[in-house]
This record gives sequence, structure tokens and C-alpha cells, in this order.
Amino acid sequence: MDCIFCKLVNGDKPCLKVYEDEHTIVFMDKAKDVDGHMVAITKKHFENILDSDVDTLNHLMFAVKKVANHCVDECGYEGINLISTNGRSADQCVPHFHMHIIPRYNNDQVEAWPEFGGAKCEVEEIYERIRIK
Repeated sequence: MDCIFCKLVNGDKPCLKVYEDEHTIVFMDKAKDVDGHMVAITKKHFENILDSDVDTLNHLMFAVKKVANHCVDECGYEGINLISTNGRSADQCVPHFHMHIIPRYNNDQVEAWPEFGGAKCEVEEIYERIRIK
């Protein structure tokens, strides 16, 4: 498999590990788009949340929470953005399940919420289509 994140897990590619346990790795993102940007990945390969098992999700969220709490409690950040794109239509660019962790300060001028073009349907119409019955 030619997965860049699997290469990090296997030690074939270096990364700046912030946290690691037997199920996950959190490392610094080298995109240089915002200070403190990290990526949390599962060591077990899943393309995205849609094919991940519940145990793997639990382990990933444990690691994300641990790192997020550390950033706020020990490093002086005041909040955290969590971003995950799942599937090509959602702009997922690495087909290995991951979450971006972006530590935030109040008034840091970082726009982490995407600009959407506006809803095309009424909320109730979409609700009827997607609610779990």
C-alpha cells in the first residue's frame, strides 16, 4: 500500500510525534498553514470514518482529547478546532482516517470554519431525509 500515513506508522517516513500509543499517532503537520497544526491518525489503516471500526474511533478520540487537553492545560492555548474530511466529495486528500487538531487563542485571526455557499433546501426537508428512524 502506498499510503503516506501508513509509512509514518511503519517508521518509513519521519514525523514530529507529539503523542503516540499502541493505536494512534499525533504529529505536527508540515503544511505551515497555522501554528500548532497537528494530525491524529489511526495506526490501523481505514480510509475514513465510514469504514472505521468503533474501537479504533474510540482510541483516536482518546488521543485527540489527550492532546487537546494538553494544549489547553499545559501550553496556554484557549481552544481547539477539530477537522476531519471523509470521502473524496468532502475534500479528503489522504485516504487514511485522520483528524486535524488546531490549537487556538482568543482573537487569533484564524478562520477555521469553511465558508459555505448557502443551503439550497429547507432544514426540515433535509431533516426528513437524514434523520435516523
